[in-house]
Amino acid sequence: MKIYRGIYELPTGFGPVVATIGNFDGVHRGHRMVIDEVTTRARALGVSSLAITFEPHPVKFLRPGSNFKLITPLKRKLELMAETGIDATLVLPFNAELSHMSARSFAAEILAGAAQAIEVHEGENFRFGFNAEAGIDGLEILGRELHFAVKCYAPRALRGGPVSSSRIRTLIAAGEMNQARALLSRPFAVDSTPAHGRGFGTKYAVPTINLAPYAELLPAHGVYATVLTVAGEPFRAVTNVGNRPTFGEDSFAVESYLLNFHPLDLQPDTPLCLAFYKFLRGEKKWPSPEALKAQIGLDVKRAQRFFSLAGL
Repeated sequence: MKIYRGIYELPTGFGPVVATIGNFDGVHRGHRMVIDEVTTRARALGVSSLAITFEPHPVKFLRPGSNFKLITPLKRKLELMAETGIDATLVLPFNAELSHMSARSFAAEILAGAAQAIEVHEGENFRFGFNAEAGIDGLEILGRELHFAVKCYAPRALRGGPVSSSRIRTLIAAGEMNQARALLSRPFAVDSTPAHGRGFGTKYAVPTINLAPYAELLPAHGVYATVLTVAGEPFRAVTNVGNRPTFGEDSFAVESYLLNFHPLDLQPDTPLCLAFYKFLRGEKKWPSPEALKAQIGLDVKRAQRFFSLAGL
């Protein structure tokens, strides 16, 4: 997949394309359904397929104090987009100029102009232009004027509700990892590096690894069955998300206890990917470290049973 960071990176004669526009946070089943149709249609027409997205997410720009958290930061989102088979993704910088662009200008300058779209595929809740002024009806009117067709999709439903980024964020924030996994079609995962002060530079022989501070979405405080991939090697793990109250600590940490651990060459920039599979229990202050240790033993047994049944 080719990545273009702004319309000025698009090569001369880039189009025509079949396009879709969105934030694509999570690149979930609903996104993939539309993208699959885009790529299929583009192949049938003998043209390229294009996704158009934004960085930062418009909510982060328009409401910077909202504490809005992403399911997938841009790097991970682009990796997932590449897996869909789409030919290219155009990342538009979301800034004051773009936020004030009218729907007509966006359609004329970006869709029909820079991208040379001949078809645009969107969900029926799609909004665009200054203050989200236009929806699918407006896009269809502009398409007739600017010579691109519009294909509209009803929201995909699964497990009693729509497949949407907002619903998935709510599920993850509540620790509902099974539900989130169903909507994403994969476990929710966080890409990071090890926290500082963990004995770098020598063979790392402690079976716990803390993630470096992470600014985007994390699950509810609690204990989870997870898989921590360290520089490409997966380890079954039990992960605590929270403040470690038993030891009187008030500092937040995401700490994973590796079940099939062996000594590792761990560096500050070692890539980590933590995938959350199952919520085991909530965070609790135990009366003593010994009581906590006993509970961790039970957590490990529950996690191992889950991994065995899940074939992980």
